[in-house]
Amino acid sequence: MTAVTRDQLDRALPDIMAAPSDGAAVEMLCLRPGYGARNFVDQIEVTRAQGIPGERWQTAPWMKLPDDSPHPGIQVCILQKRVLDLVWTDRENTVHPGDTFIVDMDLSRANLPEGQLLDVGSAVLRVSEVFNDACVKWKVRYGVDAKDWITVPEHLDLRLRGILCSVETDGVIRNGDRMFKLPKD
Repeated sequence: MTAVTRDQLDRALPDIMAAPSDGAAVEMLCLRPGYGARNFVDQIEVTRAQGIPGERWQTAPWMKLPDDSPHPGIQVCILQKRVLDLVWTDRENTVHPGDTFIVDMDLSRANLPEGQLLDVGSAVLRVSEVFNDACVKWKVRYGVDAKDWITVPEHLDLRLRGILCSVETDGVIRNGDRMFKLPKD
């Protein structure tokens, strides 16, 4: 594996931050039925009660509430396409990161603050307060520089590892659907 370098990551930042602010097309819908398992599908169902039925969120979430139930803020993971294209250099031998879907859109806190509602397919998602700082698997798959780059203090608000969302309104999301910011009340 040839991992991306910190210099390459830093040089790509202006292009990453130039992504559109709204209306991005959904790509690479991915279900994670178990650890390391990836099923690429044309559509997914999302529900408030189950997150994505058939995924491990309900049975083995990485974050739980004090009552030991799955944290709803991690039901859906969205990664920016430009970041994925930058770090996923060996698609034949390195597993996809497992995000629910990919979009070419600015996922920064300035563009998508916590609580922002997103209309995608027939579902509505809510941007979570949970920060996606990338796990050790990200470091192993895409390199130390790719992991450290996510958590540089001046990068935190850029959300380079993507955003986490809860399901606000049940629905279906399909490849090609567009994700739109809903107006604030």
